[in-house]
Amino acid sequence: MCVPLQNRVTPFGDVVALPGRGLVMGNRGILHDDSRQIVRPFQVRRWIACRLEFRGRKRAVMQPHRYTELFFLDEATAFSAGHRPCAECRRADYQRFRALWEACHAGPPDADGMDGKLHADRIHDRRKRTYRDALARLPDGTFVALDGRAWLVWGDDLFAWSDSGYTMRKPKPARADVEVLTPRSLAAVFAAGYRPEVHPGILTLPLA
Repeated sequence: MCVPLQNRVTPFGDVVALPGRGLVMGNRGILHDDSRQIVRPFQVRRWIACRLEFRGRKRAVMQPHRYTELFFLDEATAFSAGHRPCAECRRADYQRFRALWEACHAGPPDADGMDGKLHADRIHDRRKRTYRDALARLPDGTFVALDGRAWLVWGDDLFAWSDSGYTMRKPKPARADVEVLTPRSLAAVFAAGYRPEVHPGILTLPLA
């Protein structure tokens, strides 16, 4: 049995070793050493989320001195971790994201401007920055932390995250103040109309 590499990312932004590969790949620079051990949480400010396949390109995972391939359950998870769409392999998504970013944020909507704002929103003292907000105000695609677990806000319900899919569904409380994992600037883009892709298992998960 193969031991999973430490290159899966949770909604908390942690890079962990879990078996679920996920539907989205991304990077935040070179995080591993020559023995494929993670030695830093990030290297650069440009944290992107990519397609698993693009123009037939092939890579050996976690090569020495090459960027660390990271894997996310879905796009909503990548956003919660603080990543944004890649401008190359996801050009249409990037352009849509950038237009909505410009509509709800001050400053230039170029990659450097977005990444600078995003970095301030996702990291504080090299740890994930979170904030409190009313659950009822959060748009679909946002992740929140409840009882030490990450939950996806989607429609009228909350969905418990795991590396291989969502494992529990429960009604969203009408009134609750929660810890929000998705960076504030990204939640604003969701509210402006960007609907992130989520793992398809969400569609058949029954209410608990």
